[in-house]
Amino acid sequence: MNQPDQLRRCLASLRAGRRPPDEVIVVDNGSARLPESICAANGSAILLHQPLAGPGLARNLGVARARGDVLAFIDADCIADPDWLWVAERQMRNDKAQIIGGNVRIAPDNPARLTALEAYESVFAYRMDRYIAREGFTGTGNMVVRRAVFDAVGVFRGLHVAEDRDWGQRASGLGYVIKYVPDLVVFHPARRSFAALQAKWDRQLAHDQIAHRSKWGRVKWALKAAALIPSPLAEVPRIASSERINGLRNRLLAFGALCRIRMYRAVRMAQLLAGMDPDHLLQRWNPSDAH
Repeated sequence: MNQPDQLRRCLASLRAGRRPPDEVIVVDNGSARLPESICAANGSAILLHQPLAGPGLARNLGVARARGDVLAFIDADCIADPDWLWVAERQMRNDKAQIIGGNVRIAPDNPARLTALEAYESVFAYRMDRYIAREGFTGTGNMVVRRAVFDAVGVFRGLHVAEDRDWGQRASGLGYVIKYVPDLVVFHPARRSFAALQAKWDRQLAHDQIAHRSKWGRVKWALKAAALIPSPLAEVPRIASSERINGLRNRLLAFGALCRIRMYRAVRMAQLLAGMDPDHLLQRWNPSDAH
């Protein structure tokens, strides 16, 4: 939505890939101006429009239109590695994978001088390997799934849930295996502002708080909020050893941004505990902030 330049780069990366896509479906989710010329310039790209807000509903419309027996999801603000679809096809053919989640890397504007958010997100954002191993889901900004598996699991749900996590955990609950493939790479820009990162956490915290409305759920919520305040200290070894950034400057930037966002999360959790309506945060959803 309202990301024409990013969409243009995404489509160009798919077109230039080692294994070209059989079909490309772009689902617009409320742009002020439909990207008709961008899709037309891509040749075979099919443009659909989903007027109802939410990434899950947009993806459902694309799936309904797709004809293939393997579905590959990528977000419009991502750039596919040249081997992206080649790796996906190899996994599906040779390893008989059911669902695969890939490696999402931050694409900095200037690799020689990262911003604080680029350093932070390089270490902490889009850790699909951890999501798959610990929580049983992967992000749909870089996910490949067999059509038969998708149909068995069912469609993505709306804004009232974290649709990536919800769908993946439903799939895991049915016994489907989600495999992490580090060579399945897409590049994602870091957020431009802390406000964008805060909006992302607002959405996630709103979803999580809805599931903690019981008496003991509220106690757990309060304990989690309190634990966030000193938690950056426990992340120092991870920042120091991360291969995704280098140099003392970048590691200090990552730590500073981590402290700032975890304090924000602790305060927001306290506000939700005190009675803030989580639906208010969900209504502020913007796709550029949702990843």
